[in-house]
Formats: sequence, C-alpha cells, structure tokens
Amino acid sequence: MSKIPESELILNPDFSVYHLNLLPEDISDTVINVGDPDRVALVSKFFDKIETKKQKREFVTHTGMYKGKRITVISTGIGTDNIDIVYNELDALVNINLRERTIKEKLSSLNLIRIGTSGSLQEEIPVDGFVFSSFGMGLDGLLNFYKLMNDAEEQDIVVAFRKHYPNHGILPQSYIARCSEKLENALSEGMFKGITASCSGFYAPQGRILRYELARPDFIPTLNSFKHGNHRITNFEMETGAMYGLAKILGHHCCSINAIVANRINNKHTHKGEETMNNLIETVLDRLAKMG
Repeated sequence: MSKIPESELILNPDFSVYHLNLLPEDISDTVINVGDPDRVALVSKFFDKIETKKQKREFVTHTGMYKGKRITVISTGIGTDNIDIVYNELDALVNINLRERTIKEKLSSLNLIRIGTSGSLQEEIPVDGFVFSSFGMGLDGLLNFYKLMNDAEEQDIVVAFRKHYPNHGILPQSYIARCSEKLENALSEGMFKGITASCSGFYAPQGRILRYELARPDFIPTLNSFKHGNHRITNFEMETGAMYGLAKILGHHCCSINAIVANRINNKHTHKGEETMNNLIETVLDRLAKMG
C-alpha cells in the first residue's frame, strides 16, 4: 500500500496530527464539537472524570467519562475552513496508520455531534429553542473542492435551492448533505427539524448591515421563503454544511444541534443564553449516554 507523503499529511514529532496535536488514544469514537474553545469546559464540567486535556491554537480537546460512556469534546473555532481541518484530522486519527502513513484496511466510523448556537429563519422557531439539522446546506463553497455524491432527495433539494437562490456568478455554488439517521433517532426527540444553511461569515454573509451595502439585500427573505416539499430552511450558522458533507465523504455519522440565540425574522435575541446552552449540553450528553 502506498504511503501518504509528508506534504499531504503533516504530523508533529510525536506522530500526533498537526493542528489538533492529538494521538489516536486521545479521542473516543463519540466526539462532540463546539465552536468556542471556552465551551469545551462547559461540556466537560458534566463529565464524571476527565482523562485527557490538550490544546493547540484554537483546538481544545477534553476526553472523559459521562455516565459510563467515553466522550471527547473538541473546539473547532469558527467557520467551515476550520471544520475542514478538524474533520480530516479526526478521520486520520482513526483511519490512517500515522507511523506508517498508510490507510487502514478496516475503516472506523466516528459519531460527530455539533453543539452550537444559531439564528432562526422561521418566525415560529423561538429563541432558546433547539434545532436538529436534518440537512446541512453549504453556502460557503468548501465542499465544491471535494467529490460529494448526493442521493436523489439531496439532489432534488439542492437543485431547487439553486433555482431559488442563484449565485449570479459571484457566490459559491451551494451544496447539501443529510444528517446521520442513527444520530437523528437517538438525539432529536422534541426538537425543531429542517435545513440548516451554513454561511461563509457572520456579517454580510448572514445579511447583517453595518457600514456597507449588501450584494444580496434579499438574503434573509430568500432563505426564509425557500420550500421544497416538506423541506424548509430553519436556521443558519457557519459549520453544519461542511460537517455533513465531509462526514458523508469520509464515512462518519454526523449531526448538528443548535440552540437558537436570535430570531432574524422577528428580531428577537435570547436573554438566557448560558442557561439554554447548559440545558442543550446536558440533554445531548444524557441521550448519548443512552446510545450505549
């Protein structure tokens, strides 16, 4: 089997993956990812014990036990470019022999769960509610660099969306991927569900106006009004599309669950964000523990 060149898979001197600074034994097969490095400790404070703590740059990792289940929580930082780094390096930890630089014959699938915050794009999805992303719609363009194969339903949705929201030759082509059915069944009960749009930035790419004009002033109404069969865009943030696309390509189970901190249709914002996030974290951890 051919070796992966050093220029393609960069490792640290101890054979840990370059950006995350992790070794295979440092992670569980169940990995929670959060954007904010400070949020890692908000998750691991619920652990019964913490066995590993590592950090490099914005990538903070804690691995420990919660009600008998070994769980890793890692910060990705903000944006799909960071998801590209984190998901590829997590995959390398379980599916590449790092010392030999060869792909393993028997591949493993991780459970990858995002716990994050998001803005609602539908009036009836309130602040402090929870949204489980049935699909991730990428508006950022990252997955256009990969060969992403869609099933018939995904293809129908993304074609309809591209007609509804044409890029006019100046924006990246949108892409789509669905969540893990296994994780949806285990974690989504009682949550709002729909398509989560992932944007390439926080200000103009999410329709915010400060000291500039928007190239797409109709951005939020356009996302709000998209419907295809029973599918609609429930919320937007900056990671889910890339997560779902890369997980599908690499063969991992993935889902994204967001606490709604703002409703961009009725212009409301949460006043109890910390309480809501703690509730979401504990809900997800309890449901993960029951997965066995």
